[in-house]
Amino acid sequence: MRDLEAALRAVVRGEVGFDVTSRALVTMDASNYRRVPLGVVAPHDAEDVAAVLEVCRDHMVPVVARGGGTSIAGQATGTGVVLDFTRHMNRIVSLDPETRTAVVEPGVVLDRLQGAAAPHGLRFGPDPSTHSRCTLGGMIGNNSCGSHSVAWGTTADSVRELDVLTARGARLRLGQGWAGAPEGLRELVEGHLARLRTGFPELPRRISGYALDALLTEKGADVARSFCGSEGTLGILTEAVVRLVEAPRARALAVLAYADESAAAEAAAGLLPYGPLTVEGMAADLVPSPNSLPAGGAWLFVETGGESQGEARARAEAIVRAADVVGALVVTDPAGQRALWRIREDASGTATRMPDGSEAWPGWEDCAVPPPRLGAYLRDFRALLTAHGLRGTPYGHFGDGCIHVRIDFDLLTEAGIGRFRRFSEELAEVVVAHGGSLSGEHGDGQARAELLPRMYGEEMVGLFERAKGVWDPDDLLNPGMLVRPAPLDSNLRFSVLPREPVDVAFGYQADGGDFAAAVRRCVGVAKCRTTSATGPAVMCPSFRATGDEEHSTRGRARLLHEMLAGELVTDGWRSTEVRDALDLCLACKGCRSDCPVEVDMATYKAEFLHHHYEGRRRPAAHHSMGRLPEWLRLVARTRTASLANALAAVPPLAWAAKRLGGIAPERDIPRLATRTFSRWWERREKPPAGPRGDLVILWPDTFTEHLSPSVGQAAVRVLEAAGLRVALPPTVRMKTPSGDEGAGAKGGAGEGVVVAMDPVSLLRGRERVCCGLTYVSTGQLDRARAVLRRTLDLMEPVLETAAPVVVLEPSCAAALRSDLPELLHDDPRARRLADRVLTFAETLERLAPDWTPPRVDRPAVGQTHCHQHAVLGDKADRRLREAAGLNGELSGGCCGLAGNFGFEKGHFEVSVACAEERLLPGVRAAGEGAVVLADGFSCRTQLEQLAGVRGRHLAEVLADGLAQGLADGLEGHRSGEA
Repeated sequence: MRDLEAALRAVVRGEVGFDVTSRALVTMDASNYRRVPLGVVAPHDAEDVAAVLEVCRDHMVPVVARGGGTSIAGQATGTGVVLDFTRHMNRIVSLDPETRTAVVEPGVVLDRLQGAAAPHGLRFGPDPSTHSRCTLGGMIGNNSCGSHSVAWGTTADSVRELDVLTARGARLRLGQGWAGAPEGLRELVEGHLARLRTGFPELPRRISGYALDALLTEKGADVARSFCGSEGTLGILTEAVVRLVEAPRARALAVLAYADESAAAEAAAGLLPYGPLTVEGMAADLVPSPNSLPAGGAWLFVETGGESQGEARARAEAIVRAADVVGALVVTDPAGQRALWRIREDASGTATRMPDGSEAWPGWEDCAVPPPRLGAYLRDFRALLTAHGLRGTPYGHFGDGCIHVRIDFDLLTEAGIGRFRRFSEELAEVVVAHGGSLSGEHGDGQARAELLPRMYGEEMVGLFERAKGVWDPDDLLNPGMLVRPAPLDSNLRFSVLPREPVDVAFGYQADGGDFAAAVRRCVGVAKCRTTSATGPAVMCPSFRATGDEEHSTRGRARLLHEMLAGELVTDGWRSTEVRDALDLCLACKGCRSDCPVEVDMATYKAEFLHHHYEGRRRPAAHHSMGRLPEWLRLVARTRTASLANALAAVPPLAWAAKRLGGIAPERDIPRLATRTFSRWWERREKPPAGPRGDLVILWPDTFTEHLSPSVGQAAVRVLEAAGLRVALPPTVRMKTPSGDEGAGAKGGAGEGVVVAMDPVSLLRGRERVCCGLTYVSTGQLDRARAVLRRTLDLMEPVLETAAPVVVLEPSCAAALRSDLPELLHDDPRARRLADRVLTFAETLERLAPDWTPPRVDRPAVGQTHCHQHAVLGDKADRRLREAAGLNGELSGGCCGLAGNFGFEKGHFEVSVACAEERLLPGVRAAGEGAVVLADGFSCRTQLEQLAGVRGRHLAEVLADGLAQGLADGLEGHRSGEA
């Protein structure tokens, strides 16, 4: 390895990575397979690729080309040198609207090409559901298709010319008329014309094997087309000329409901004469919430196009009339169409979890049969599943007869793997019996190549092997794929994971308490590698800021997988590679909602930090910011907030404090409130007695209590104006340390809540509830548990009432709802408190439904808090803003401060990059008089420190509206008297 690495570094201008992290990140793709490479190279250009091939040829080391790493059959993994084309060879070289062609490098992400073509009314036809992260090189390697293949075909249909390097260094320009054919290929084809003319099934999605029939004279002897789908086994693509198609000016989406998937499948082929752009199918067991769909057991998504919205809609309605459906819906609104398409595009991830939460895998992912045979095939498929005691959820490209499915294979035990093999062998026979192809989109890779003789026969497969020998006589390019394959049940990625559950702090209740199962959630579909956040999405801000795989959710999950495996990452929880990859995780929890399989990297990060620093010295930031509630309570008790603010205003002292506390020198230390929210509460003028509304407990989180008491004050005014009775949580415990009950007292809990005095608490002063957020985010989980148990002790009298708990800070509300029951999964009080937590808007909607908020009637800008998006939801907030006349959509993404993250030394640049993605441009573009909404203290701080803008909590805006309404009423009263 050392000699190989040195030789590569001597000739390659791009990055050469033989370190543990570089290798660990590419051990897997989106398949069930895992291979550990020797190293990774990110070539700058074709010269770099040629240099890599020469060095690897000298060392007899295999080479594997890799794009987005979303392949589902294992073909993007290998044991030699992996070429990562996404870092540098990702340019759109040219785009010619006149000839409707584009010249691209292999690492170009499809959505970038679509974005460049769109202003010219053009697009690239094929569009897999991974379009936001898959690359053109990967699409050519797999001959990818996507949902629009009924209109625009496969990638092979859109390829004109390809620049390719062979393993022996030949530079070829592939095209029609034998252009670029390596020596011996034409002779091989012309010697087997009869077999090539009769040995391939005729169906639109025949992807399996080599497309040698494209070399027939009557098909143009198209070497470029024949190269598509070769999975990097014949040559290395360095540039491609691709065809673009005209995009419809308008589209409509007809959602057709059927009783079950077989009915939908049988209907699909009959819709093709109407010229649809898509005919996609999915069953009800794949849709978590089908409320937006017409009632049924399965659906076809049929898209139509036209020169106008009316024409597109008319075509969709004609299809509805022609279809025998149990229900239908036609959507012309682009936003509504995007929302429905997201359901379909997320299927490759959501299908990895059965309705009961059990795991499912892509072992038989994308076979295809002639479209008229699809209904019959699905019935046979379901029968075979039942016979083997397996479950799966088919979906996919019904119009082309192509089915995707994840099946609940047991890939952890010998018996389960045996059943996986037997099922695969039998299903291959079923597919062939229906005239189908083992692969209809994602290629054969290791998953299906072993079964190709069942589809083509031994002689045709032998011909494939001879073709491989013509192109790559030394078998250096992606060996073990397509020809001479590894067994389909070898190299399984789960085989290296520990069989016994790992001792962990969180409960991982959705994964049976098994941390390995939680890590297995990441199947590699790589939605976290999307290069731009759209709509309300958040995931993954650190990847978008750096572009590095190790800073994506998938990259971190891969490193955790290798940590558990112990083969590549050998020092377990002490791993510096895992620590460094997690360092730039903002713990925004965006992956918890945006990842189709709900990977929760924020929790995994906290778990890792807990173990990594156990018994070891922690970074200064863990003490300065992780223990922030303790320091702020000390300041409040000693009443030294004014002194602290004065000292922080002296530059040398502020510099020293930041250096000592591990705080980024670019940051300003936030000012502390000289009067805490609780102190204001105790001294405020109580409202006059009125109707006794519902009691709510207002949670005095650390940020509201010590840094933004105005938010708490505003919330009290609004909640009371809505007719609710507000109380704060108790500040003394219900029982003494011995467990004996003390004397009853109010204990600062507010009206209606009676608690018992704890003598120890009385001696050391009142205690405060805390969600434990700062301890969790820094991995101080033992301390977090202690803090949360104390909180539950304090909250016991509240839990004995029906009063909900109103939390104003979204991150604290999210911690109580999600982290609390996971950390204290053995304490039933934790779930009871988590279930009581309401946001400010949820409280008003549920407990004061008849209350009318003041009309603000101003445009609103800002960003939905990432924890609110991921854990809490913001539907109630949207309705409240609308009722108050706050117009405008808040953006997605992350502010980049994310609690302690943006304050920690070394994080400032990434923090700013996250803010500059959507939040700051949106605020700068806001018109005069716009309200900048930011419910999170971190978001408000980021806005103030980077843009000089004051963000406001929704409660503050409504409180001002109430005050303005009162002032207007008084002014009107005076005018009347005058």
